Amino acid sequence: MRTPLYNEIVKMNAKMVDFHGWDMPIQFSGIIEEHKQVRSKVGLFDVSHMGDITIEGRDAQEFMIYLFPTDISKEPIGKAIYSAYLTPEANMIDDTIIYKEAEDKYLVVPNAATIEKIHNWIISNRKSYDVRINNLSDRMSCLALQGPMASEVMKGVFPEANGLEHFTFMGASEKYPEKGLENATVVGRTGYTGEDGFEFVVPNKYAVGLWREILSNPLVKPIGLGARDTLRMEKGFLLSGQDFNEDKNPIEAGVSWIIGWDHDFIGKKKLLEKKGNIKERFRGVVASDRIVPRIGSVLKRGSEVIGTLTSGSFSPTLSRGIGLGYVNPGVEIDSEITIQTRNIEGKGILKKPRMV
Repeated sequence: MRTPLYNEIVKMNAKMVDFHGWDMPIQFSGIIEEHKQVRSKVGLFDVSHMGDITIEGRDAQEFMIYLFPTDISKEPIGKAIYSAYLTPEANMIDDTIIYKEAEDKYLVVPNAATIEKIHNWIISNRKSYDVRINNLSDRMSCLALQGPMASEVMKGVFPEANGLEHFTFMGASEKYPEKGLENATVVGRTGYTGEDGFEFVVPNKYAVGLWREILSNPLVKPIGLGARDTLRMEKGFLLSGQDFNEDKNPIEAGVSWIIGWDHDFIGKKKLLEKKGNIKERFRGVVASDRIVPRIGSVLKRGSEVIGTLTSGSFSPTLSRGIGLGYVNPGVEIDSEITIQTRNIEGKGILKKPRMV
């Protein structure tokens, strides 16, 4: 599958890869250069492979409270909310951003690989709730402007969005009707890099024009999925399908803060049972020598195996290898450990997931 920006991106000589069935740019000028561009200036990503599902109707808020471990009723309208879809066993199917447009209207954004699964999961749990569920994923595009200079760029695109607080959003069509944007358009102060930034969810027909408009600013460079991965890894952000795949609960995965224990939700019973018996915790690893951790690298303390990495790469910011994975909760942060990648061993330090 191809996003509406595919032809624009190919013209820029991007290196393309298959990503969960989508033709996506892995890099434009190079992963390290693009990574540093986002950390120091600003970059633009095409993330139109992400899903877009709306849930609205008389019982929408009550339904959302039941669907998610996060109590949506406690969040204000205009809030972008990080949460997760859980199995009855309390394991994470996927994580998501929820846009609370009104008490009776929500937009949820699942990851590319789980769009149909999540759409079906929502429908299967609808029960008698009076809601309308629409999968708009093939009609919507998403662009992410990320970096410390993002607000400077936004002055020439949607300047009023600079008034947004972190993880809030606005309907762009209400502020800029002259741009012809439809009601579905959302601009949020959100992102997956750990930097300041904005994400645009727009109907497909506006994606190319918006992409060109933003890139016309000389501060902005296009960024591929390779740098997106190293950027999120440095900040300890989970990657769905890799750092968890229906095998970890939110407590193990280090996002227990999304759980509101005072309401009923899918998986709550099992999560309460597991709460006091967590056998592994999501952690970061920073290499002390030249080894570059990879997926599946084994972590040891002495001769004892203490964990396994689910993500690993070279960190352009730290100029050394880093990794994310699950470790015995009894091993303290800042402990010296051994990283075994295939037949190579190196030294490292156990860290909290956010390493930069």
